Amino acid sequence: MALTPGDVVRLQGDLGAGKTALARAIIRAVAAEADLEVPSPTFTLVQSYALRFDLHHCDLYRLAAPDELDELGFDELAETGVVLVEWPERAGDRLDGAALTVRLDHHGDGRLATIDGAAGAMARLARSLAARRFLDKAGRGAAHRHHLQGDASYRTYETVTAGGERTILMNAPEQPAGPPLRDGRSYNQIAHRALSVTPFVAMANALRARGFCAPRIEAADLDEGFLLLEHLGTGRFLSEAGEPVAERYFEAARLLAALHDKAWPDSLPVAGRAPYRVPPYDRDALMIEAELFIDWYAPHVLGRAADAALKARFAAAWNTVFDTIRDAETGIVLRDFHSPNFVWRAERQGFDRIGLLDFQDALIGPTAYDLASLAQDARVTIPEGLERQIVSAYCAARQSAGPFDAQRLERDFAVMAAQRNSKILGIFVRLDRGEGKAGYLRHLPRIRTYLERALRHPALAPVAAFYRDNALLDEAAP
Repeated sequence: MALTPGDVVRLQGDLGAGKTALARAIIRAVAAEADLEVPSPTFTLVQSYALRFDLHHCDLYRLAAPDELDELGFDELAETGVVLVEWPERAGDRLDGAALTVRLDHHGDGRLATIDGAAGAMARLARSLAARRFLDKAGRGAAHRHHLQGDASYRTYETVTAGGERTILMNAPEQPAGPPLRDGRSYNQIAHRALSVTPFVAMANALRARGFCAPRIEAADLDEGFLLLEHLGTGRFLSEAGEPVAERYFEAARLLAALHDKAWPDSLPVAGRAPYRVPPYDRDALMIEAELFIDWYAPHVLGRAADAALKARFAAAWNTVFDTIRDAETGIVLRDFHSPNFVWRAERQGFDRIGLLDFQDALIGPTAYDLASLAQDARVTIPEGLERQIVSAYCAARQSAGPFDAQRLERDFAVMAAQRNSKILGIFVRLDRGEGKAGYLRHLPRIRTYLERALRHPALAPVAAFYRDNALLDEAAP
């Protein structure tokens, strides 16, 4: 669980110490396949496995000289994958920068493992061991842990299996606020991003208390940032082909309408803690998110950073637009109400059919934001006809519950859709440029299409003119 691409792990010990047995166990654990065939690389020198990251098992016993590592392409293997190396001594000083070193020595009927390494790798290992201690206190010390695909945040997740019961481990150590950006506040503080697990606990309990399907908190260590969560299932919200299923989106729209019909105080109880205050989705938060477009996406298109004058015109255009929604309906905003954060539970009834997974960044703000998140799903293409049907399903549900201003909703939807998609364009470019996650760029054409739809509304005229006049929605050159 502590390994990450780029790690080289030196496995040291005498003949029979158990280096190969340990390497096999690591490979099988990463693969989550206890019976995976893992042949010894004694004669081939390298065995490679395409798992959740590329994992390479090297045995250098037959290496004649350190220079032969070049013939193996060792440096290339270590750049993008994890490399487990038996007999690392044969490499001379070539592996002195290894992330971890594990020394195995005979100790009675077992082995003594001595582990050392670089500060970052040792910190990851310490965090994984802290997770094990947390699980032990929760009565799951003998559980099997398997990596679960995480999100784009600092949080990581594992599937924890003990006695046939599955739960989810959220590993989210409290984060620093970050460097000051404006008026002494960081981006995270201005945008009201959750920096600990406390908001998740408060929102999960509040959602469940109001009849919605959020994970039950099985165990929590708020100080250390560990949560053990109910496993809501594995049902896909999308079709097997990854396409939107209209009726599921309509059901999510009706769920959202019910969510907006509930009373949501801005202060929520947290056991053993002071109440958690749900932040406001205020003008500063809306603007700093929108500015991700001019800070990251505009340079991607223009080939140069936006200067101060361009940024000032951008801010003026958006402030004019935000002025038009001062009377927007406000309520709970889960913030990422879209397909990756839903579990489809076909065997359940009513709103229990949709499990909600991601809500720690919830705010009190324009309710149309979550409808825009759903109807213009960032991860799957929603045709315009289906988008209108999703909005109609939401409006019908709201109108059936009482008076509802559908015309105001259309305006607010357009503004929130434009703000959200501008933000996402910036985020996806930042993930590519700042973190090397180029896969996010494939979503840009879809997000641009969504943004162009939203900009057709008269309320967006100032922003539409700014984007058009500066060619900011023209596709960037490769």
